Amino acid sequence: MSNQSNNFIAGDWVQGTSSIANINPSDTNDIIGQFAQASNAHLDDALNAAQIAQKEWATTGLEQRQAVLMKIGEEMMSRSSELGELLSREEGKPLAEGKGEVYRAGQFFTYFAAEVLRQTGDTADSVRPGIEIDIRREPMGTVAIISPWNFPTATASWKIAPALAFGNAVIWKPANLTPASAVALTEIISRQDIPKGLFNLVMGSGPSIGQTLAESPKVHAISFTGSYNVGLQIANAAAKNLTKFQLELGSKNPLVVMDDADIEVAVSVASAGAFGSTGQKCTASSRLVVHEAIHDEFVERMHQSTSALKVGHALEEGTQIGPAVSQQQLDSNLNYMSLAKEEGCEIVCGGHQLELEKPGFYMQPSLLIGGNNSMRVNREELFAPMACVIKVADYDEALTVANDTDFGLVSGIVTKSLSRANHFRRNAESGCVMVNLPTAGTDYHVPFGGRKNSSFGPREQGSYAKELYTQVKTSYISGGNP
Repeated sequence: MSNQSNNFIAGDWVQGTSSIANINPSDTNDIIGQFAQASNAHLDDALNAAQIAQKEWATTGLEQRQAVLMKIGEEMMSRSSELGELLSREEGKPLAEGKGEVYRAGQFFTYFAAEVLRQTGDTADSVRPGIEIDIRREPMGTVAIISPWNFPTATASWKIAPALAFGNAVIWKPANLTPASAVALTEIISRQDIPKGLFNLVMGSGPSIGQTLAESPKVHAISFTGSYNVGLQIANAAAKNLTKFQLELGSKNPLVVMDDADIEVAVSVASAGAFGSTGQKCTASSRLVVHEAIHDEFVERMHQSTSALKVGHALEEGTQIGPAVSQQQLDSNLNYMSLAKEEGCEIVCGGHQLELEKPGFYMQPSLLIGGNNSMRVNREELFAPMACVIKVADYDEALTVANDTDFGLVSGIVTKSLSRANHFRRNAESGCVMVNLPTAGTDYHVPFGGRKNSSFGPREQGSYAKELYTQVKTSYISGGNP
């Protein structure tokens, strides 16, 4: 991977004013590299170059734009094993998940490559005789993309791909915890036939580079995925310039397990949703809302399943749960475990730090019982391999408990009843609903997003992505007298 320590600005790899060490959370003795930190001057250079490049890109032929995105996607998919290993090494998710993420990220680019050619608009007759109306979408201009560390390649790709597909320039500020994956993706994009300055990688902290980017009047749209509190700061900054913005924020996803559920399906779905990606995902099902008739059996089976999960180095064969991404995240996880005990939860298993052969940020996945929605551990997003069982008396209480949250990203239900599944699907107060499936795992060709404090603005992915990355123009045409 060339120039791995540098930013990519105005078509060139540029050294930063300082650098940070990228530490492998599976082995803290392994330093992946030193990665540049940009200054505000670097950001200004990127913004100025993007403004010029975007005008050229917007008038570039559709087939050329389509070919660029297709090449990016195909290279990512063909290199998913190599780049997935790099991702897992720096983020800590098991190797199979890292490889899968990169491959899926490539599919975002090939999907939006096809969308480049889907040039359909609307026409209408005016209410005035002899006048026709043309309605079409045009690029926003320069798009700021601020992406998180937990899916460093996939989340960035489902933002970058539509931004480029619809004719925009991109300023990308990735998370500082996962810079190697950001540089790897940038290196692929940098070799494409695009105007210099169309795509820029500007690495730095959120309070400095991220906030400055959000405040810039040279930015025409912002796509942000991260915490609720940071999202509010982005929103306040964007509002001052009336900049269009999209926010994907926190979550507290419920999985409802009904008394008629297949217990094998319920345990499999709950385990995958709660502990996949070490629980470090916005779609994690950290609240398991279980019918009292099946509660004890479910808890026993979940205890067995959770205790059997293998925690280990992300790159080692057989690892099912990797480390927390950082010492700060591990400390937060352990603090929430202490809080859960103080609030009255019973720890069925796990929740403690592990010392393995390699020094890393390891924690045994934890199952809690005796919880309710008044507890902080059931109100706040944890980003930890922790799941709390909440016992309910019937379906109506389950639905009420599931919806009793400030967030609304994903809800799930495990049931054999079609009528219950349909009622839940229609009444769950979330942007996504899963029936007999883990709360994690979404497709790239359909919209993704939440309600309440989980999301704001247009949906991501699929054809709905155009709502953020384009603006509508209505033209009236008079042909004059025949």
